[in-house]
Amino acid sequence: MRGVRILAAVVPVALLAAGTTGAAAAGGPVRPGHEHFLGDGGRPSAPPSYYLALGDSLAQGVQPLGPGGTSIVTDRGYADDLYAALRPFSPGLRLEKLGCPGETVPTMIAGGVCGYAPYASQLQAAVAFLSAHRGHVPLVTIDIGANDVDGCASSTGLSPACVAAGLTAVGSGLPRIVSALRAADPGGQILGMTYYDPFLAAWLLGTAGEEIAQASVPLAEDLNGLLERDYAAGRIGVAPVQEAFRTSDFSALPTGVPLNVALICAWTWMCAPPPAGPNIHANAVGYAVIAGAFLSRVRGVARYGRR
Repeated sequence: MRGVRILAAVVPVALLAAGTTGAAAAGGPVRPGHEHFLGDGGRPSAPPSYYLALGDSLAQGVQPLGPGGTSIVTDRGYADDLYAALRPFSPGLRLEKLGCPGETVPTMIAGGVCGYAPYASQLQAAVAFLSAHRGHVPLVTIDIGANDVDGCASSTGLSPACVAAGLTAVGSGLPRIVSALRAADPGGQILGMTYYDPFLAAWLLGTAGEEIAQASVPLAEDLNGLLERDYAAGRIGVAPVQEAFRTSDFSALPTGVPLNVALICAWTWMCAPPPAGPNIHANAVGYAVIAGAFLSRVRGVARYGRR
C-alpha cells in the first residue's frame, strides 16, 4: 500500500501521540522472494514446499522504519509471522514473497510498478511459480485492492468519483487474478484477506475528522464485500482482517475514543508522530494480528515439506 497522504499536514503531533502505542523494532531488510525464484536456475531434484505471498506492500512487510521515516521492506510482516507459525509443522516449508509496494489490481495484472523480469507482472510471475512448483505450494496468500482506493481520502473528506473508479477497477480485475491463480494450481489452498480501515484515524481531528472516519467505514465495507465476493467465486478463502480490527465498531472506550479508532492507532502507524507517521502500514503488532486472521483459515500445511 502506498504511504498515506491524508492527515500528514493537518494532524497535531501531540494529539496523535496520545493515542499511539509503541511498535517493535523491525528486523533487517530482506530481499523480495521473487529474486530467489526467478534466479534459481531450475527446480531442485527434491523440491521443498512453498508458501507464496502475493499482493501489495503488506505482503512484503513494509514499515516506516527507514531514515526519516521512509518505508522499507522488513522481515516483520504478516507473511513472515504466518511463515514462522507454520514452519514448525512443516520443516521443509519456504517463504517466497512476490508482493509489490504500491501494487493495484490493474498493475498486478499488467505490471509497471515492480520488476519481475522475464515476466511482465506479478500475476505472470505468480502463475509461472505455481506452474513450476505444482503440488508443492500448500499455501498462497494475497492482499490486493487497497491501493485502488487509497487516494480517495483527504483532509476534507472522501471523493465519491475516486471511490467508484477504484471499486470498478477492483471488480473488473480481481476475477482475472483469481481465475489465473486458480488455473495455475486448481487444487491449491489460496487465501485472500479483507482490509482494515486506516482512515479511522481521522477521528482524532475533531468534528470534521469524525465525519471522515464515519464515512470511511462504508467505503471499507464496500471494498471488503467486493473482495469477499470475488474470492468466493474462485474458491478462495478469506482471512477476516476487517473483523479482527473491529472496523465497524464505534463503541466508545472509557477514554471516549471508539474501539475501532483505538485499534487503528495501536496496530498501524496512522497515529504515530512524524517521521514514522501518519503511515497507512501495520506495525509489528498489526502484522501479527493479520497473520492470526490468516492462520484461522489455514488448513493442511503440515503434510507438505516432508521428506
